[in-house]
This record gives sequence, structure tokens and C-alpha cells, in this order.
Amino acid sequence: MREFLQTLSLLAGAVADSLHRHPRRVMAGVGTLLLGTGVTAFGIAPLAPDAADLPVTTVQESLTLAPMVPADLLAGPALTLYRSDTVRSDDTAQSLLQRLGVSDREAQAFLRSDALARQLFSGRGGKLVSVETGTDNQLRQLKARWLPDDGDRFNRLVIERGEQGLRSRLESAELTATIALASGEIRSSLFAATDAANLPDSVAMQLAEIFSGEIDFRRDLRKGDRFSVVYENLQADGETVRAGRVLSAQFVNDGRAHEVVWFDEPGGQGAYYGFDGQSTRKYYLGSPLAFTRVSSGYGMRFHPVTGKQKAHLGVDYAAPTGTPVRTVGDGVVTFAGVQRGYGNVIEIQHRNQQSTLYAHLSRIDVRKGQKISQGERIGAVGSTGVSTGPHLHFEFRDKGVHIDPLTIARQSEAIPVNPAQRQRFEAVAQAQRQKLDAAALLQQASAE
Repeated sequence: MREFLQTLSLLAGAVADSLHRHPRRVMAGVGTLLLGTGVTAFGIAPLAPDAADLPVTTVQESLTLAPMVPADLLAGPALTLYRSDTVRSDDTAQSLLQRLGVSDREAQAFLRSDALARQLFSGRGGKLVSVETGTDNQLRQLKARWLPDDGDRFNRLVIERGEQGLRSRLESAELTATIALASGEIRSSLFAATDAANLPDSVAMQLAEIFSGEIDFRRDLRKGDRFSVVYENLQADGETVRAGRVLSAQFVNDGRAHEVVWFDEPGGQGAYYGFDGQSTRKYYLGSPLAFTRVSSGYGMRFHPVTGKQKAHLGVDYAAPTGTPVRTVGDGVVTFAGVQRGYGNVIEIQHRNQQSTLYAHLSRIDVRKGQKISQGERIGAVGSTGVSTGPHLHFEFRDKGVHIDPLTIARQSEAIPVNPAQRQRFEAVAQAQRQKLDAAALLQQASAE
């Protein structure tokens, strides 16, 4: 026994010494030993009893089954898909529905055959259309909105699928007005600046018209001039269909600020005023057309037809045939007909023996002796008489003497505001001042 213990002690010391000097080799040996043991264990496994020889016991239990769940509930709730677009001038029922993701032959046939539905494709394009479909892309509902005229109402076409198929109806509703703000800086021209500020064209035209009596946009405009504007957005069911009236505006020209605010007098005609309460409305408008290009000014010039130098006693405005012509002031029509080289002509007598003449018209919309108000349409631009192209020739006379029409708006007196409405005006002006100041910050934030 003593010899066995001595041998075991010597063996342990040899193993320790070998582990110290050759650790990797010893660990490899241990791994081999363990692997061999594993193989041995695997090899003896088949010595256990075969499962096929074990006794079989049958267990029976009664189960309560849950009721069957309808397939549509298992599939989850039905989905409704919404899409919107605008009607294009060359659209058909097929192209419109295809762009809206509607795959429905019945709906295509309905849009082609139904009298109300066909209004989608009549008149001007740009009608707003929204649809509802299921995951099968079958039309459930279609709504279209458009303006029948320049009034304060819009048309709403509704097409719905019911138990008896598709049905249509046409409704009329009032436009709702929201407030929009914008500002910009002049770098080249007014309309380039308004385009850069994403202003609708109609708002840009109003700006030019509002300040035309104070600023000559052909000669007075300077790089770095700034404008801010608050205007209406007219919406149909929450979607903007057109811009409305300018409510307040500021134009800084050559360092001088020009400001206006719109004010409606109860029972009277609304007008623009300065924030100090002084009316900016004058007895004469700056132009008989909405903002346009002056093609020939007042004074001596070479006549475009005769080629000879001759005094030009009016102003020519280049504009397309059919452009509306308006009277620049209140008055009475004294002549409406044809005058030699002037072609179709209208003459209007104003206050204090002052008169205006409108020539080369394509049409005349007033008659002799008719009373008219400032801004009222009287005819349309044309090229009748001796003319090289469509334009309006406009003259202004004071006691029979010709005066440069481009100066009459600046020289005419302003129409005063009603003193009885001053308190109400102050409230409107204060509210618009806050909005206009906010609009000016938009341009400042953009620059920074």
C-alpha cells in the first residue's frame, strides 16, 4: 500500500511538471480522452430497450371545440383607400380613373354615360377629384369640386356606390376663406419676385394694381425693393381652389414704404386705405387694364403705320384681343361707336369737365348715356381701325386738353373714409398690422 501511494505521488508530480512545461500538449490529450469517452457512451446507447418493444397505453378524452370564426373577421377590418388628383384637359374616364388607381369597368361606363358625371370632362381642366376604394380598387365614392364662375360658391359632384349601383348628385356650396401670408424681394422684376415667393398670379396682379397709383412698375422699381402681403385663400371642402382678395400689403420702393389695408364700409363699397385711416382710393385708377405692358407712351413718336413723327396724345397698352377694358373713374358714356382710324371707340365724361377715350376695341359693352362706376367693364381690347396689332389706345383730357394718362392717378384727389366708421376701421387695421408684420418675418427668416 505504501508503495502504491508513493507511485501515485510520483505520477501526480510528473503530470504537474509536464502541464507546466507543455500545457497545450497536455490539454490536447485531455480532449482526446474526453472525446473517446463520448464515443464510448454513444456506442453503448443501443444497449437500452427498443421503443417498439415498450407497452402501448391508449388515453381518450372529450374536447369542447370553439365555434367557427367567419373568414372576413379572420382577415381583419376592411381597408378604405383614398386618392386625389386633378382633371386634365385631355382626360377620359379611363385615363382619370387609372391615374387614381381605380380598376372598375362599371365606374368607367358610368362616367361616360351619366349626364352629371360627364361634367367632369367639360369646360376647363383643373377640377379637384378625390376617390375612395377598397383593396379590390373598386370605386366606392368619387367627389369633384370646381368653380362655375368667379363668385363665392363652388360645385360639388358626388358619385357613390349603393345597393342599386352607382348614383350621382350635383351640389352647390359656399367657399370658405383662410388667411395666407407671403413676402419677397425684387431682384429683376415684380412678377419674378412674386413667382419666387409662390404667390398666385391673381395676387401678384392685385399688388401691381393696388400700388400702381404710387409706383411706376416700369421705371420706379429698384433691386432690393421688398413686399409683404396678406391675402385670402378660398377653399372648397378644405382644398384651395383659388386666391381671393388682398387684405393688406406693404411695398418698400427705394426705401419708402407704401401700405394699404382693405376695409368694407357697411352698406358701401369696400376700398383700400392707409393704416393711418387715409383713403388710398382716388377718383381715377392708374390704368384702364389690369397690370400690363405700356407699348407706347405719351409724347412725340414715329407712327408705326405712317412712319412719320407725330404727337402721341395718349398711351398704348399691349394686351391680347379680348382683354377686359374698364373705366378709370365714375362717369357717363358720351360716345360708343366707330371713329375713323380709332376703330371702335368709347368716350366717357367725368367730373370737372374731364374725359377719357378708349380706342381700337374689339367690342363695346356700354351705350351712349349710360352711367358707369369706376372699375366697371366697358369693352375689350382689339385691333380695329388703323392698328398694327391688338392693343388699347387710352387718352385723358382736362377741359379738352390732353394730359399724360400715366399721371392722372397720382394727381387725382383721394376719396375720404367715412368718419363714422373710424373706430371699426381701427380694429380691422390693428388685426391686419399683426398679420402683415408676421408676413414680413417670413422673408427675413428665409434670408437668414
